[in-house]
Formats: sequence, structure tokens, C-alpha cells
Amino acid sequence: MNQSTSGRVSREKRERIMLIGLDRTAKRNAFDLDLLNDLCLAYGEFERDDEARVALVFAHGEHFTAGLDLANVAASFTAGWQVPTGGCDPWGVFGGPRVSKPVIVAAQGYCYTIGIELMLASDINLCASNTRFAQMEVQRGIFPFGGATLRMHKSAGWGNAMRWLLTGDEFDAHEAYRLGLVQEVLASEDLLPRALKLAERIAAQAPLGVQATLASARQAVSDGEAAAATNLHPTVVRLMASEDAQEGVRAMLERRPGDFKGR
Repeated sequence: MNQSTSGRVSREKRERIMLIGLDRTAKRNAFDLDLLNDLCLAYGEFERDDEARVALVFAHGEHFTAGLDLANVAASFTAGWQVPTGGCDPWGVFGGPRVSKPVIVAAQGYCYTIGIELMLASDINLCASNTRFAQMEVQRGIFPFGGATLRMHKSAGWGNAMRWLLTGDEFDAHEAYRLGLVQEVLASEDLLPRALKLAERIAAQAPLGVQATLASARQAVSDGEAAAATNLHPTVVRLMASEDAQEGVRAMLERRPGDFKGR
């Protein structure tokens, strides 16, 4: 197990899982420029780490995030903030590269604005039953520019999304579940153990297959079903020739879990 903290974000490796922790607890993990940059860099480290198959994003302290620290970041965004060199874009809207591996988010306490948008850009989301959500940009004279206008209506439906985006009102964990923003609502003490168990389950699968599944689904969203369909056959041909596919057949015949190497 390796653990480090650089800037505002902790990193910890637990075998094939990278835990990425928001760590600006004195400010309820509100995103200042340092936290923004460091989260991007942590995603970049995850992407380049061949041993890390799944990332679990969580927050130190009582709250996931109080949202953007507008007083701190406004000038940078006005000037055209960019993902730092070596980083990946956690939100998938700021022009940097995206990670090609699964990301799970586990939220608790406040999860405002850019925190919701981080979840919308991730693959699986869990939250504690005490989590409070709000996309409150319209109450601050701006609008959601981290992806909520692009994605929330796809899972929640147009009217459900506009109900919260156009008012900035706060909603609870059970409404987040109804909207499809989160897949599970848990007691606070069960949140991280459950998220870790889910990450371990994904990490145990064939990584080439997991990444191909993610890439195909993303292409269907971004380019349309027909475009994604053209890549199905070439991708499966490539995967069928992999060592992992051969191991998958052996594991099936021997009635045991596969031991996948990502090759």
C-alpha cells in the first residue's frame, strides 16, 4: 500500500485500485485552483499506472465538496483555465485527455456544483444517505459549465434535470437516486467499504475487456450508436487474440475466477 499527498489530493494504492481523496477539509473541499489542478494530475497518474485498474474518488472530512471556490478560480476561468500538463480532465469538458479506465465516486455531506458534474462524468456513483446536492450556479450569476447541462438530462430526463438546474435548489440522496445520478445510497459508515468492494469486483475482471466496454459505451454516447457499432467487430477480433481472452476460456472450463494480466 502506497500513500502520498500532493497539493490538495491524496493518492493511495490498494493493489489494483487507486484511491483519490479530495483534501481541503478546512474549506469543505471547495475547489480552488490548487485542488482543480491536483485532481487533474491525480487522474493523469491513474491513467499512466498500468497496475491501477479502477479509481475510487472520495473526500476527506465530512463533505465531498462545497463546489467551486469562485473567488479563487474566477480569474483563471475567465482567462481560459486548462488542464495542467500531465493531467487528465476529470469532467471531460475542459479539453484535456480523459482516463480510459473506470472511475467510481463516493460522496457524502455537501456535494455541490462541480462535485455533481464530477459524478456525471464518472462511471459509477455511490453516496451516503446524508448527502445534499445542489447545482446552484444560476444563483451566483453563472451557469453549470462542468458538464451538467450536457449530461444530467440524459439520465434524469429533461424536466427532472431542468427542475434542479434552473432553480439551483438543494436535493437529497434519495432524489439523486431517482434521477439516476447515484446507483446506491448507503449509511455513511458503509459508503467507502461498499465502494471499495465494488472497485475490487471491477478490478478482478479482464482489464482489456473493461476498457473496451467503457470505450464502446462512451463512443455510443458521443458519436452515436451507428458509429460505435462499426467498432464492435474490430475490437472483439483484437480482444480475442489477447492472453486475457485465452485465460478467460481456461477459467471458464476449469470453473475458477480468471487471473487477468491486461495482455
